[in-house]
Amino acid sequence: MSLLHGTPRRMTHTLRALAWLLRYPDAEMREALPAVRDALHDERALTFGRLAELDALIDGLRAQTGLRAEAEYVELFDRGRRTALYLFEHVHGDSRDRGQAMIDLAQTYERAGLLLAPGELPDHLPVVLEFASTQPPAQAREFLRETAHIVRAIFSALLARRSAYASVLAAVLDLAGERAERVELPDEPPLDEAWTEPEAFGGCSTRGQARPDQPQPIHVVRPAAPPRAAVR
Repeated sequence: MSLLHGTPRRMTHTLRALAWLLRYPDAEMREALPAVRDALHDERALTFGRLAELDALIDGLRAQTGLRAEAEYVELFDRGRRTALYLFEHVHGDSRDRGQAMIDLAQTYERAGLLLAPGELPDHLPVVLEFASTQPPAQAREFLRETAHIVRAIFSALLARRSAYASVLAAVLDLAGERAERVELPDEPPLDEAWTEPEAFGGCSTRGQARPDQPQPIHVVRPAAPPRAAVR
């Protein structure tokens, strides 16, 4: 899989298209897929090989019935932590630290003029991509790079499931200037262990920004004893 060495001159529409592809595939989402394909190809922020993979995902979604596409989405992203699209869940689980991290991130969005819709969580990857799309390319790339080790773990889990959605995560890594490569994933812990409170101040944190008019990136840091999948 290819790595983009230089920052694309434009990636706004590509990031928004990737965010759309990770949405719940209801009728509105699937109806817009031809426009999503056009946006990806017109902006040319991704390699031809990556665009071909995304085309295959779009074709697959359009060929499925609505009920099947929706059921497969729920099974893939809502039933299992490895493929969850909520980034802080991968480092905080359901601890109270995640709540504070989400408040900090939502405030970062608000300072940039991006307000969340009711019920929308700031650590949801489509929301993260929407915010990145509002930033200049260099800043967007640096912002995405902060989450690359989490995105890479989700990408690896999707590859293990042989899901075409892996192409979306690979494209995010490309835009972050990171390699879309499979990493070894640890065994999923038993349910009781998954609900255990993590070590204080471990996992993910945010840092203050130097100036109030500058966007604050997500600073996702590895725990003291990182899982094997958390590389970079």
